[in-house]
Amino acid sequence: MTPPGGDTQHGIRQRNLARVLRTVAAQGPVSRPAVAARIGLTRAGVAPLVDELLRAGLLVETGRATTGGRGRPGGELAVSDRGPAGIGAEIGVDHLAVCAVDLRGRVRARVAADAANRHRAPGPVLRQLSGLLAEVTAEIAAEGLRPAGLTVAVPGLVAREATTVVHAPNLGWRMTDLAPGLAGMTAPEGGSSAVPLTVENEANLGALAELRLGGGADRPAPPPDFVHVSAEAGIGAAVVVDGQLLRGARGFAGELGHVPVYPDGPPCDCGGRGCLEQYAGEPAVLRAGGLTPERAAATHPGPGARIALLARRATDGDAAVVRALHEAGTALGIALAGAVNLLDPQAVVLGGALAGLAPWVLPSLERELTLRTAVTAETGRVGGPAVTVSRLGADGPLLGAAHAALQGVLDDPLHCCVPAHSPRN
Repeated sequence: MTPPGGDTQHGIRQRNLARVLRTVAAQGPVSRPAVAARIGLTRAGVAPLVDELLRAGLLVETGRATTGGRGRPGGELAVSDRGPAGIGAEIGVDHLAVCAVDLRGRVRARVAADAANRHRAPGPVLRQLSGLLAEVTAEIAAEGLRPAGLTVAVPGLVAREATTVVHAPNLGWRMTDLAPGLAGMTAPEGGSSAVPLTVENEANLGALAELRLGGGADRPAPPPDFVHVSAEAGIGAAVVVDGQLLRGARGFAGELGHVPVYPDGPPCDCGGRGCLEQYAGEPAVLRAGGLTPERAAATHPGPGARIALLARRATDGDAAVVRALHEAGTALGIALAGAVNLLDPQAVVLGGALAGLAPWVLPSLERELTLRTAVTAETGRVGGPAVTVSRLGADGPLLGAAHAALQGVLDDPLHCCVPAHSPRN
């Protein structure tokens, strides 16, 4: 596969600029010699690249760094806390949210609002979302940041390389293009051209967030091959292979919620029967736990409120809720076993709302995976992959969206959203 920019002199320079920026973003503050060593270029080769990124305002020089060798020590490099920002937005069944992250990965602004979006027309939803976007962009503008891109997370199928939601059953949307409703999102510096817009499945963005943010001081980074499962009203999954999303021919890969668990089970909104969502989706678990989904939504509105209700009841020993969560874990394990046997991932990561229910869902899920996963070549024993719980929880899709919106800057630093006064030559 030909890298972005091709093998022309311009393409090679573009890729090297991107490598420098990514290295400093991931590891800075860092010295110029250290950057050169980490990306395999000479110090002389790195120097003009660093200078260009400094002039563009993407990097800053902070303090002094000793080199451990001859010559005058150079300053340490860090990404700027001003300049481009990634804007992430999330359309949930019962909420809307927007956040902005800078090149350092810090959340610089965030707003959210309760919104009953199930079967709500797209127009009012997008108008409300545009209001939240205006709040965030105004807040970051006051701090010297400008939008580099907007990525919107939605709970449904999204056409590949398009802005059209093909089908979002829990929203009641079909063939809905979000671009016209978000046309008011303009470029920095008061320009008239639109900020790049990406629309993506929320489970995919949760997986991307896990790749970038899932590790930490107290836990290892996720492996390059894993299945990420997330839930709100429905259940979605994302498959990551060798550090890349597996999207499928039409971009629809990962629809775990519509894998048949019990083929003769109840009908599903997708047109099938016995789908996983009919046993492990939020409404199904509420019903199985003796709670009416509609009443629970009225008395516990807002993102995560019903999940918190289930967790509280389970903690208090509500036998019906504990049994419902056990059955949900069983159904999840059955559905995931097929994916595990087909794809052989190193891990399964529970994210989204499922992270908050892990203590009651995991035992039966892991039991089914152990029973149904093929014999491993290494041990000759039956067993499934490691199952972990994302530390990002329900924040994963929104954070993944904001970080994805910075992708254009990281891929082509001097072409994407550089101020008019910054040199590009």
